Amino acid sequence: MRVVVAPQEFKGSLTAREAAEAIASGVRDALPDAGIDIVPMSDGGAGLVDAMLEARGGERVAVDVHDPLMRPVRATFAVLSPGDTAAIEMAAASGLVLVREDERDPLVATTYGTGELIRAALDRGCTRIIVGVGGSATVDGGAGAMQALGARLLDAAGDELPPGGGPLALLDRIDLAGCNARLAGVEILVACDVTNTLCGPQGAAAVFGPQKGASPEAVRLLDDALHHFAAVVLRDTGIDVLAVAGGGAAGGLGAGLMVAAGAAVAPGFGIVAEAVGLEAKIAAADLVVTGEGRLDAQTAFGKTAAGVARLARAHGKRVAVVAGSVSADFDASDDVFDAVESATRQGTSVAEAMREAAPLVRVAAARAVSALAGAG
Repeated sequence: MRVVVAPQEFKGSLTAREAAEAIASGVRDALPDAGIDIVPMSDGGAGLVDAMLEARGGERVAVDVHDPLMRPVRATFAVLSPGDTAAIEMAAASGLVLVREDERDPLVATTYGTGELIRAALDRGCTRIIVGVGGSATVDGGAGAMQALGARLLDAAGDELPPGGGPLALLDRIDLAGCNARLAGVEILVACDVTNTLCGPQGAAAVFGPQKGASPEAVRLLDDALHHFAAVVLRDTGIDVLAVAGGGAAGGLGAGLMVAAGAAVAPGFGIVAEAVGLEAKIAAADLVVTGEGRLDAQTAFGKTAAGVARLARAHGKRVAVVAGSVSADFDASDDVFDAVESATRQGTSVAEAMREAAPLVRVAAARAVSALAGAG
């Protein structure tokens, strides 16, 4: 029997590779003779670089860039073999993890460092750049990244806008003449796991602003600023960033990269699945096991576990999911998975679950695979 093991990270406890190894151990416990394909996954957020490097090979590159508050920070990205493709996690330069909780302020936080990472990939001669957009500290519409790539965002006096989402309210015109000439002919893919638009009730400010430190008043200011930004973009470039599904991911980074670099926004799971050859591996398997830290109402919308399950279904394969925990709002009745197992049993504290994540996931995986094998 052949089993594909394809989880994403369990946030805060296991990397995608560690989760995959723990699940694989559980598979071996239940099916000692099984052949196992371990395929660490990502939906475009954390783990993107690791998943791509594991699948394609290449090198990790470290560069000096700026963090969300324009402080120096050392960040890494991957140049994948044979050297024409880069994989970037924007969180490495513009992530929430880089600012203390009392520093979080999307009115001033910038994606400038992410633009610097893209520039570094251009310096390495990459002609395809995949930017994973999870975990950002920003709601600046990608303005900082645009500026790092040579765009000028000017106020009515002709001065460059300062960093952050708030100053977008003062945007008077956009000058793309100075954009990095090497962007011509380069394909940039913005990999995200949400379909939120740039503005409105489901937009970047309203949905993601509060977790990045935005007060209700700041959310209103940011949404108004992004609306204004979109109107100026449409007038000056003809690009309607308001209409783009996923344009609100990472505080609108995709929108800004569309304008400055001709980027396309696409589901992160599909980009990673193609890069790692997941479908072919599933087609050759008998069982599939995926996993994520928490199953909830959002699992079905672009998350790795649901994407793996749909590929498995398309090839007539049975699929199990192992989760760190299962939220009460997760709907198991939609038949996405043949088996659902939580690694956290009733009465287990969060601290214990995080500390013992690998052995708990191993045991849950053994239960899941035993259920599938028995059903088959």
